[in-house]
Amino acid sequence: MSPSTVLDDIHGQEQAKRALIIATAGRHNILLNGPPGAGKTMLAKALLGLLPPLTNQEKIATTKIHSLAGEIDGEVLTTRPFRSPHHTASRTALTGGGTKPKPGEISLAHLGVLFLDELPEYPRSTLEALRQPLEDRQIAVSRASGRVTYPADFMLIATMNPCPCGYYGDPKRECSCASSQILAYQKRLSGPLLDRIDLVVNVSRVPNSKLLSISMMNNTQHTSAVSSINRARDTQILRYKSSVRYNSSLSSREVSEHIPLDDASKNLLGSATDRLNLSARAYFKIIKVARTIADLEDAENVTMAHISEALQYRGALSV
Repeated sequence: MSPSTVLDDIHGQEQAKRALIIATAGRHNILLNGPPGAGKTMLAKALLGLLPPLTNQEKIATTKIHSLAGEIDGEVLTTRPFRSPHHTASRTALTGGGTKPKPGEISLAHLGVLFLDELPEYPRSTLEALRQPLEDRQIAVSRASGRVTYPADFMLIATMNPCPCGYYGDPKRECSCASSQILAYQKRLSGPLLDRIDLVVNVSRVPNSKLLSISMMNNTQHTSAVSSINRARDTQILRYKSSVRYNSSLSSREVSEHIPLDDASKNLLGSATDRLNLSARAYFKIIKVARTIADLEDAENVTMAHISEALQYRGALSV
């Protein structure tokens, strides 16, 4: 996938761009939900240009994995991995394994990005295989010859249509799906899998009238976003001073230790958790996303406004 797309190439979609910046800054998993032609794939392409370069240590780690998979021979990887397996890829191709075990796509995305386009189109067994590596940041592959563990510390960006025809909720094109079809399609993504996605964003098609009114901005959005993301990343590294480098990597215990909330923020999050019936995992993910939003604003503490924005990205998909 070409890294030439930048945020300025995408007309409109300001909320989706904002979510993409938050996701990149804190290495949060993100799902873009919207009809065909809304710009979901372009947003994913723009992510490439927001990623930081690999450190020397990361170059060694990624080169080792790609060498084990037979993808390179002698050369050193210098760009952050961006893997985009097709939905027809087998579970083994995604997770790794085989008669002679080798890393799969999720390990080849280690320290980079795994892009899954049209997420509900992947077999349910393949999607469920993502749950463990999304949680543990590694994948254990069991075969007759023994058990092999590969690293799988990746950021997930995924897209989906809201229904089989793609136009549920579209203001200009009528959806041809029955309610039962829409529900069945969205239910292809299990609750436990969605729990592991930090931000869900609805992406609508931009009206033609708005497209015509938008002028070129000479990459100013991209430049500003990269600057904000780099500052937020530096803040996280300085805060944790450990193997944890990003807010998304914090355990629930570490969240309680490093991200104090005032009473107003606790009350807002508590009432939203009850109203939306959120899991404990989702509760802590909201706090981690809020911390990233605060870092992007150079704010010392997480406030109710940061929690409120983070909550916007939890209720965007009805499943």
